[in-house]
Formats: sequence, structure tokens, C-alpha cells
Amino acid sequence: MSDFLPFALPLIGEDEINEVVDTLRSGWLTTGPKTAQFEKDFAEFVNAKHALAVNSATSGLHLALEAVGVGPGDVVITTTYTFTATAEVIRYLGADPILVDIDPKTFNMNPELLREALEGHDNVKAIMPVHFAGQACDMDAILALAKEFDVKVVEDAAHALPTTYKGKVIGSLSDITVYSFYVTKTIATGEGGMIATENEEYLSRMKTMRLHGINRDVFDRYTSDKPSWFYEVVEPGYKYNMTDIAAALGIHQLKRACEFQQRREWMATQYNQAFASLPLNTPYLARPEDTHAWHLYVLQLDLESITVDRNRFIELMAEEKIGTSVHFIPLHLQPYWRDRYNYKQDDYPVALDVFNRAVSLPIYPKMTDEDVQNVIDAVVNVCAKVAK
Repeated sequence: MSDFLPFALPLIGEDEINEVVDTLRSGWLTTGPKTAQFEKDFAEFVNAKHALAVNSATSGLHLALEAVGVGPGDVVITTTYTFTATAEVIRYLGADPILVDIDPKTFNMNPELLREALEGHDNVKAIMPVHFAGQACDMDAILALAKEFDVKVVEDAAHALPTTYKGKVIGSLSDITVYSFYVTKTIATGEGGMIATENEEYLSRMKTMRLHGINRDVFDRYTSDKPSWFYEVVEPGYKYNMTDIAAALGIHQLKRACEFQQRREWMATQYNQAFASLPLNTPYLARPEDTHAWHLYVLQLDLESITVDRNRFIELMAEEKIGTSVHFIPLHLQPYWRDRYNYKQDDYPVALDVFNRAVSLPIYPKMTDEDVQNVIDAVVNVCAKVAK
């Protein structure tokens, strides 16, 4: 279907293309001057002291947890309503995730259940909140609990650029914050991510571990006009550095981050208005005065008022030539997590109910006004077909 609207596409302009071409012509393709520029620009954008570019948010989360000291026998508390990367990095380090259920309105980590998890488990080293869809978690409550129980906070901000919390851009609130620039995210470098932190020790550790545990940047060694071949491996590190090709995209995508957010917010407003009388719930805003990144626009179907389930609703949307998705399949339903930790479906009842009702609609800056109207028409048409 040539006129099928995909669920997500990046918006890449001539500035990004020209910067990538300049990188290719420069002869420096891996981590180098473009990456350094992107890190500097990003730190300024999120008001953080330091930013470190990586090849994915997954690698960034891994580096962050390692830097705050997570290791075998430790526990990290996160949410079941997230992508598996959030929890898998905990297992990389030999630690165990403790999952908590979500707030039924925001779909973010429920602070009351977080307290219960902190009180009920020993060896908790960190909390990893996820800013679902681009709306900030209740960071005051989370940070207060972290202080009370003396644990670190690593934010999974894969959805949250340029999200704010009580006027502050996500990126300088906690110990470490990690972002994603995967192709479907709010800015895109294809693959890639960024780590933000105020802490010099964490930065130094993550910078070393980002590239094989080597104590010197390859860029410094290869661009010096004096013999500089010597380096030392101080830890068995990883290969998590960002390339200058990806950073070239990121430099200009970052400049457009607010423009992109404003476009997505406009689209969300159109959706909210058009769907107000339909048998579904539109996204809830906990703090309307804050910036919501609108990485995702997630409907909640009123299953009591329609004749089909969520899966059939998605099939009918596809027949209307609109791509949709589901965010997320809760971790406790996935075979690895379910089997390893003996989870039952109803262990996290709010997440289960939200999942069964969830449909994510296209919301990306490359969409035209006509595309937005086509999505609206499709939802209206499907709801008309399935209404009781």
C-alpha cells in the first residue's frame, strides 16, 4: 500500500545531510570532533555539566549503572511498563531488577509502590525511573525516596527530550540521565544515545568504560602531532562510543528538538480534540505547565464500550492504512523475565490493564497536516464500526 502511513519515520534535513558529507570527507569517521561538539551542545541544552555520547541508550544505561556501583547481588528498582533494555542492563551487571507497577493515569512509576519495594528489599543500589512517552515521572517523590534510602537514581530518558519537570529540563535532576537517539525517537542519529551527569567521578568512569577501559581518548592519540601511541587498559571495558557520522546527524537534530516537540504537541492537541467524544481515553497530563516531549501518543480503548479487543482495533486501523504500535508489552509478561522471576500476569494489574487497552498512534514531525487528519479519520471510522 503506497499510501500507508507508517507508525514512525525520522525527519532528516539538508543540514544533517551536509554535516554527514563533511564528516565523510574529513577522514574522521569514528569518535572525534563532531562527537565532541555534539556532547558540548547537548550538555548546554539540558543544563547538565557533562554529556557523553554513546552508541545507544542501552549502552548508556549499562555504563551508568556500572558507574554508580551496581554489581552482582545488588538490586535495581524499575518499572514493568518499559522496553526490555531498561531491565536487561541490570542483568548485564549480575544484579536483579525489582519491578513496580505504574500510575494508572501517567503510566509512570508509582512512587507509593516504589516505597514499598525499597522497604521490602535489601541491597537496593539504584532506582531507574522511565519517563513514559515523554512525560516526566514524579521526580520530587522519587528523589526524596532515593535520599531517604540512600540509593542512586539513573533516569531512563529515552522518550524525554526535551521534557521538563517543574520547569527544569530532564538531565540535571538526578545522578545520571540517559537518552536515546534511535531512529524513531524525538531526535534521531539512527543508533545512538547520550548520558548526562553532574558528577565528575561518574563521567570519568563512564568515559573510560565506554571504550575498552582505555585511559585515553583515541581521538587524542590519533590527532596529536607528537608520538602518543602509549595507552593503558585499566578495566575490561566496552565498545560503546558514538561515531562522528552519527554525531553529525545529532548536532543538527538537536537544534531542531524544540521545533520537533512543538509540532508533535500540535498533533497531540488535534488528536485530543478530535477524540474527545469517542470510546477511548486520551493521554493524561499530570503537569500541563511542563513540556511533554510527546515521543508517543497512547490511546486507552474503553473496552467496555466497543465490540473488539485492542488487537482487532489495530487490525482495523491497518485496514484504514494507518500504522500503529503498542507501548509496552510489560516486562513481567515476557518469557525471560516471567520465567526467571516467576511472575504471574496479575502481579502488576495496572500495567496489565493499560497494556490490554493501549494503542500508540503515529506522531512525528515528518507527518503532514493531511497525514494527521487521515489518522483522525481512521480512528473515528474504526470507533464508529466497533461502538456498542
